[in-house]
Amino acid sequence: MGEVPAVQLNNGVSIPQVGFGVALVHDTVVGEVIETALEAGYRSFDTASIYGNEKSVGEALKQSSVPREELFVTTKLWHNALGYDAAITAFDESLQRLGLEYLDLFLIHWPAPSRGDFVQTWKAFEKLAADERVRAIGVSNFQISHLRRLSEQTGTVPAINQIELHPNLIQDNLRAYHSEHGIVTEAWSPLAQGRLVTDESIGLMAEKYGKTPAQVILRWHLELGNVVIPKSVQPARIRENIDVFDFELAEDDVLALSEMHNDSRVGPHPDHFG
Repeated sequence: MGEVPAVQLNNGVSIPQVGFGVALVHDTVVGEVIETALEAGYRSFDTASIYGNEKSVGEALKQSSVPREELFVTTKLWHNALGYDAAITAFDESLQRLGLEYLDLFLIHWPAPSRGDFVQTWKAFEKLAADERVRAIGVSNFQISHLRRLSEQTGTVPAINQIELHPNLIQDNLRAYHSEHGIVTEAWSPLAQGRLVTDESIGLMAEKYGKTPAQVILRWHLELGNVVIPKSVQPARIRENIDVFDFELAEDDVLALSEMHNDSRVGPHPDHFG
């Protein structure tokens, strides 16, 4: 199993290109799941206040033998805490639940403009970064229009935009905007919640490389430069999802996977969420 490469963010901080997501991982099993992930080589962990497992994530990381400086911990602000003061308070609460002295990455979970002002929220994020309470700040599920509003009304470009992204939803226009403005693309649901691993054409491609369909899809993400945060509670799958650094896809296979785009989502559209 190869070493996980790092992707440098626009403020010089580096994030492992493959991390571990804990969305919908029940609080009662998070500890053993994270223990397995750490043993497999994961060092980046992505949670959120809405997941209800920040405390268990923090406890599992603290109980491990991995030094804090080798870990990259992300959490996200839910849209019930949009606004400057509410965001600062929510950050303090997340940090306390995680039992950490600082965060590596803090994200606005959804723009949800009908629920509050994400621009004022972002200004709170800038303050947290300036005070060195978080190493990098970013957003999640932001569209180009939301990102433009931030660039026009604030002074900091998000380090990351975490979006739904997989071969059925390649987000090429948004990724191009990210590239132009120095924003790293991070894919949530990189396997389309497992929907794509049963695709016959991906199965045949996987046979060619002697890999699983999930590994081929994750390798596609890496070839595109995406950061990915696959999730599983099954030990074999947890190990499989990080074992993607000993092969590369041929250019025509990368293209073939991208041509599976049909604009279908497994999650809500950001323009309609919240």
